[in-house]
Amino acid sequence: MRVIAGEFRSRRLETPRGMATRPTSDKLRETLFNVLGASVAGAKFLDLYAGSGAVGIEAISRGAEFVWFAEKAPAAVAAIRANLRALKIAGGYALEDRGVARLLGSLEKSARAVDVVFLDPPYEAVDEYMRTMEFLAAHASEVLAKDAVVIAEHARKQALAEAYGELKRVRVLEQGDAALSFYKS
Repeated sequence: MRVIAGEFRSRRLETPRGMATRPTSDKLRETLFNVLGASVAGAKFLDLYAGSGAVGIEAISRGAEFVWFAEKAPAAVAAIRANLRALKIAGGYALEDRGVARLLGSLEKSARAVDVVFLDPPYEAVDEYMRTMEFLAAHASEVLAKDAVVIAEHARKQALAEAYGELKRVRVLEQGDAALSFYKS
């Protein structure tokens, strides 16, 4: 696995050992960031269920202003820390190692609006998709910037809802066994 573009282009990333984490493929990350384009530069970005941190690190590499990583699996947290250290990324990010709910709760309380949310829970954790999307919809005014986009990576055969509150799906991209669903309010 490697960083696709930007400041850290072609640099290798460590992934957690074992089968508990399914990293977003290089090809799917490239597709994601091609769609996001120039909007990443200067963005406040959430990488939820971050795994190795590859998506958030890609955002940093492409000029995101700040990236929040949320991950609670110890092996994945260690991989994120190792990747940030190897790339000598000293600031412009925060890592919440107690999970997604903790990070979203703190963002809600601080009223820090984010521009891009990427979530990639384990495909079989259907309740995690629903819980996270419903939280984002219910607290959009506290957590999401005006033109924010929420992107969920999921199994191609696992359709997500067309809408979660005022978050409406505006696009679906399928690639291999994976899909990206884009939501806006």
